[in-house]
Amino acid sequence: MNNIITQTREIHLANRPDGMPSVDNFTLVNKSLAPLADGQVLIKNLWMSVDPYMRGRMVDRKSYIAPFALNQVLEGGAIGEVIASKNNEFPVGTKVSSMLGWREHAVTDTDGLTALPQTELDSSHFLGVLGMPGMTAWTGLTRIANLKAGETLFVSAASGAVGSVACQLGKLMGARVVASVGSDEKAQLLQSYGVDSIINYKTCGDLTQALAKAAPEGVDVYFENVGGEHLAAALSNMKDHGRIAVCGMISLYNESTPTAGPDNLSLIVMRKLKLEGFIVFEHWDHYPEFAAKMAQWLAEGKVKAEQTIYQGIEQAPDAFIGLFEGKNRGKMLVKLA
Repeated sequence: MNNIITQTREIHLANRPDGMPSVDNFTLVNKSLAPLADGQVLIKNLWMSVDPYMRGRMVDRKSYIAPFALNQVLEGGAIGEVIASKNNEFPVGTKVSSMLGWREHAVTDTDGLTALPQTELDSSHFLGVLGMPGMTAWTGLTRIANLKAGETLFVSAASGAVGSVACQLGKLMGARVVASVGSDEKAQLLQSYGVDSIINYKTCGDLTQALAKAAPEGVDVYFENVGGEHLAAALSNMKDHGRIAVCGMISLYNESTPTAGPDNLSLIVMRKLKLEGFIVFEHWDHYPEFAAKMAQWLAEGKVKAEQTIYQGIEQAPDAFIGLFEGKNRGKMLVKLA
């Protein structure tokens, strides 16, 4: 079989960011594609994801996942279509999810590919509400924090890919939901989801006091996406035996020097709080259960899938940087084809 497509474009990490990433940290590279070997497929990527965790992989340090290599293609979630195949399990036309993002095409073995189920839902949702972000929200609320009906849930970065799903799932689970966002436009989005109380942390003044006003009886569960001032405010407002599911701390990702933590950590002991950090991929055995429920919620209109879309591989660095500038509502995606 001869591949019709022999060239592609991909984004490489040119140098490691110091502080906030810039477009100068990335390079758009033309790349030759190898011919297909037996068992391989050629994928045309349709969508790619940018996610905050990728910032940590741009630092050369030991973590739960290896750092990105310089002058090599980056990695991330992608949805593509098989356009040439030497593998009977993945015939031409198969839609697949992979970690082969940041490129327009890929010749690959099939070990890391997942064939998408037949569905009327747009395939892009497998990078958002039906993918890692949605699974993260569900895991944090159900498996980490054990949110119960009647409790008060506080969500930071609540209009983002994970936070927006956490808010909606919190309502479905019967909780009173308090959300923190950085603009009035994002607050309107959460109002449309039925969120009970919304804080604009950029204009509210003292965040601890604003949260106390929004949750006068205290917070049972905090879904942590931000860290810093948000964690301090949550600790001050947690009820006894409250639970904190620590998903991320985006406020710290671009810090080039260590930042002092909250000065009220002693409340963890005084209020008998449970804090647990988690990486969603360690819970992936439960993905089929989540996906079945989320597909039904989407079909019934009980969960809405907000997306912010950039167009073209050359816009991928801007989309990634936009995550840290608050430019996304819901899932940030790059449409490649």
